[in-house]
Amino acid sequence: MFRITKEFHFSASHQLHHLPADHQCARLHGHNYIVVVELAGENLNADGFVRDYHDLAPLKHYIDTHFDHRHLNEVLGHSLTTAETLAKHFFDWCKARFPETSAVKVSETPKTWAEYRP
Repeated sequence: MFRITKEFHFSASHQLHHLPADHQCARLHGHNYIVVVELAGENLNADGFVRDYHDLAPLKHYIDTHFDHRHLNEVLGHSLTTAETLAKHFFDWCKARFPETSAVKVSETPKTWAEYRP
């Protein structure tokens, strides 16, 4: 199995309203997010790629126009804006456009990662 990854960055705020008031994530706060999309294939295309990295430009555009410097609760329409739900959101978006998508990871901080891999 061949696997490739590409990394994307954005900054955004969010608030997890469902948590107790004394939980730090219940307060309005922000992160410098990292999104890593993984694509996999048993075979390579005629150019020797799983997929050309340039083909992922629509994901960069989507992140830049809908997520960067935005409030995630407003973007997603709910307050379950955890790294886990973001990973699933980006996975679904990518899978609909890039069938080779096999996983998406999201980082909120240098020490934390969430991954969605069906």
